[in-house]
Amino acid sequence: MERWAIPLAWLVWAAVWIALARRVKPVAERIDRNGELAHYAPLILAALIDILPLSVFPLDARFVSFHPWLPHLGLLLVVVGLGYAIWARLTIAGNWSSDVTLKHGHELVVAGPYAWTRHPIYTGLLAAFFGVALAMGEWRGLIALGLAFLAFRRKIALEEALMRREFGEAYRAYMMRVKALIPWVY
Repeated sequence: MERWAIPLAWLVWAAVWIALARRVKPVAERIDRNGELAHYAPLILAALIDILPLSVFPLDARFVSFHPWLPHLGLLLVVVGLGYAIWARLTIAGNWSSDVTLKHGHELVVAGPYAWTRHPIYTGLLAAFFGVALAMGEWRGLIALGLAFLAFRRKIALEEALMRREFGEAYRAYMMRVKALIPWVY
């Protein structure tokens, strides 16, 4: 597998993300602005762990035996995960925000990937992080995945509290029907 394929997938995702970030509704309320560092710092650290050429045992030790098809499977997970995140981002449209916010005219979106998971952007990004971990086969990839998961769990708690407050019983019913990150499981 070409060494540039996974970084290219992430760059395409980042370009789409930046382009779409310009088309959002104005913020009505921002929650936990001071705590955003607690969300972004682990994600930045996870990305650095994945991209920096670390030769520190045990981070560079393999957690899975090398098989020639493993990097291809990892790339497939990266592409599918980032594609799922982009689909979710397009579906949520102007309601999206990188911070925990309530938008003017905020809508409860339950269609598209939101019919499968309540937080499909995080689902897609976690799948992509797992794909990177499989492709490299090193423990550092799993550590990065764990850091991303912890960051998203924290943000999910804040987002869901806001959604329950804003949408009440409709959001509670949605929570009962649709799992947070893994369809039918979690």
